[in-house]
Amino acid sequence: MVQTDRQVRLTILSFAMGAFAIGITEFAAMGLLPYYAADLGVSEPQAGHAVSAYAIGVVIGAPVLAVLGSYLPRKLLLILLMIYFAVTNIFTALASGLDSMVISRALAGLPHGAFLGIAMLLAAEMSPPGKKAAGVASVLMGLTVANIVGVPAAGAIGQYFGWRWCFVLVAVIAMGCAAMMARVAPRDTQDGPAVSPLRELSALASRAMWLALGVGAIGFGAVFAVYSYFSAALIDNGAPEWSIPLALSLFGVGATAGNYVAGRLANWSQFGGTLVLLLGMVATTLLYAAVMGNWVAMSLAVMALGLTAGIVIPIQMRLMEVAGNGKTLASALNHAAFNAGNAIGPWLSGLGLAAGYGWYITGLAGAVLALGGIVMLGFAWIDSRPGRGHAIPAQ
Repeated sequence: MVQTDRQVRLTILSFAMGAFAIGITEFAAMGLLPYYAADLGVSEPQAGHAVSAYAIGVVIGAPVLAVLGSYLPRKLLLILLMIYFAVTNIFTALASGLDSMVISRALAGLPHGAFLGIAMLLAAEMSPPGKKAAGVASVLMGLTVANIVGVPAAGAIGQYFGWRWCFVLVAVIAMGCAAMMARVAPRDTQDGPAVSPLRELSALASRAMWLALGVGAIGFGAVFAVYSYFSAALIDNGAPEWSIPLALSLFGVGATAGNYVAGRLANWSQFGGTLVLLLGMVATTLLYAAVMGNWVAMSLAVMALGLTAGIVIPIQMRLMEVAGNGKTLASALNHAAFNAGNAIGPWLSGLGLAAGYGWYITGLAGAVLALGGIVMLGFAWIDSRPGRGHAIPAQ
């Protein structure tokens, strides 16, 4: 089926809309935590279980839905995932207690990785040669824009209208995404699914794939080592209350610009681009630790850290090369890996904070994880040398 440039642009825009909805529900849930903790009558640490439940849902759902979903045409699968996402966010809005809140968040996390992985894969396939990374970056733009407007908007909604309305808004956006995809996305080029579940699972035998995922899981943990404690560090270092949403938005501004940069770097070199971004993480996390105590400088350092968040793009391009017939599974696992980084980063920073070190330890923890990502990238590069690679050729 011949696709016009307009159809390609609108289709990728519909994917970005879904990413925007996912970004709001993932990141804004952190900002809404005090509101739903108070409403449900639980402590903030207890309410934090809902945030963890979403991440667990992502890690579980990404590979499972990618494999089971291979029975369906990819356009239909994406539409169904967004409809399901909308329904589960309505469940969150209707939660009557902590248990129902945690369950609804875990369920809402299930389609996260599969949707983004498949959407990024299709965006790359629909883009002309030399611009495939730009197609991936366009989808991810929805996530970064969600950080710019979604996080502060969630705080405003929680304060003035109630936290439940934020999840209703996410459901509305998700349904709009599903409707737009149904209208503009092209049908699959062949009848039925592109590959079988067993052929998708063949990607699990690729050592190159696991090494690339390891780079993302360890390296991207650097971002969350800092970001997860950023608001608390700002408050403790004298930042006025009005500055918190603005500072959080600065990270989104940096990440939005970083997606563009990462797309260019990925087109230049997958390994080289990833290395540049990891080195950027090392530099900016160390800078963050060095300026601790000056909330303005801290905010600017975090914006600079956001420039490196596009590392998902060169890793995605690498996965598409080495996964053979398991591209859908590999793309979904990419987001599971980055959510693993969402757990590793705060855990390592938390160890330092619990040991009595100051907020600067979160920056040092981030630098350690970024360096770990560089080491893993070195192993991946060595493995890619002729005669050593374990990519699985497409059949």
